[in-house]
Amino acid sequence: MTTPAGSAESKLPQTGPSAFDPHRPPSAELLGDCVHCGFCLPTCPTYQLWGEEMDSPRGRIYLMDMASKGEIGLDGALHQHIDACLGCMACVTACPSGVQYDRLLESVRPQLERNVPRTRSDRLFRGAIFALFPYRRRLRAAAVPGALYQRLRRVPAVARLAGKLPGRLGAMESLLPPVRLREAFARLPERIPAVGQQRRRVALLTGCVQDVFFHSVNEATARVLAAEGCEVLVPRGQRCCGALELHAGRELDALGRARRTIALFGELDVDAVVTNVAGCGSSMKEYGHLLSDDPEWAERAAAFSAKVRDVSEVLAELEPAAPRHPIRARVVYHDACHLGHAQGVRAQPRAVLRTIPELELLEVAEPELCCGSAGIYNLVAPEAAAELGARKAANIRAARPDLVVTANPGCLLQIRRHLGPPEGGTAEGTALPLMHPVQLLDASIRGVPASLGYSPAQSSPSTDGLAATERQ
Repeated sequence: MTTPAGSAESKLPQTGPSAFDPHRPPSAELLGDCVHCGFCLPTCPTYQLWGEEMDSPRGRIYLMDMASKGEIGLDGALHQHIDACLGCMACVTACPSGVQYDRLLESVRPQLERNVPRTRSDRLFRGAIFALFPYRRRLRAAAVPGALYQRLRRVPAVARLAGKLPGRLGAMESLLPPVRLREAFARLPERIPAVGQQRRRVALLTGCVQDVFFHSVNEATARVLAAEGCEVLVPRGQRCCGALELHAGRELDALGRARRTIALFGELDVDAVVTNVAGCGSSMKEYGHLLSDDPEWAERAAAFSAKVRDVSEVLAELEPAAPRHPIRARVVYHDACHLGHAQGVRAQPRAVLRTIPELELLEVAEPELCCGSAGIYNLVAPEAAAELGARKAANIRAARPDLVVTANPGCLLQIRRHLGPPEGGTAEGTALPLMHPVQLLDASIRGVPASLGYSPAQSSPSTDGLAATERQ
């Protein structure tokens, strides 16, 4: 591809039938909004990695426009460069013209999934991911051999062998979360009463990967919300919200999960539906748009999406009621892309963290750049993801924090993988601790010793504050 995306030729005449099928093709109006100014370039992870015009947002929009005008097919360059996109939406934040790249990508990825065959190995690998991650029961079943494997991995010979796994297999192995069977099979009670005067009534999405491997985050979320005067409902029968499938272009599966989520939570009389996962919240806030052309679900979806809130949004709206104990620590808050860019939620998590006495909140260089997690990106494009992870880790290290917090499990695992031990550190367990912001607030409210020794899937120092936690 030699024609520069910024040239006058980028507004192509219709020279043939569109390469896109008639189901939700990218809007010509949205394609025309891009003026190819280049403000997106410094924030685009793949452009920063490779300096390739067609791996920038404006380059990808140019390719979409060419396909729409019949100049190119869906396979080849378009498929290659859209597949390379992380979908981080940093370009949406950076664009002064309000180009809705998120809507364009949301239209194009399902087109490619429907119409462009993948190689057999790619199809099988992606199929295995989506046969496991959206299913809580399957994840719990996988946790048993996972826990055994992590014990075996302490054997030096096994660790050396694991380090030699190639490509995608190596990425999957290195990103395994710490498995704790007691947490993997735990679940929250259906109702957690507010502490003191009730100020809100909310429902909590517990998630799939989140609830199995990061259950301690759900426990901390329920405790904090209750401590701040929220009655928390945790409806049984929750399933995957469809976020991973939506971001990967598996539209039919994602929409089916969206309808089931709306049907379950829509029956509840609550002020908000709370999520503590950036990717889930981003997708759930989009249900109204995704189902806008479905007469049976459009109104219900819009009403549901209007109630979705990240936990930090809910907490920021409430005047703190629970006393905070000091935590003397230098803390980096990492903006998960689907919280900061896709949802525009940046100030609230920081405001909530600043309610903790003596906490020093740090900023890092290149905060807008994705860490490389991006849904399943670090599994299907491990080399690019690893470069971005190493870059993010270097920026975090430069701030010299005591710990790192971020509101997405994928980011936690990706950053944990690339941070490694600090300079001069050699002992196991000397890497910077990571946690969800709500876990740090939970520790402050409860006054537990802030040893800061959490790993992403590790319990808070005590779970006594949620005595009704159940085991399945």
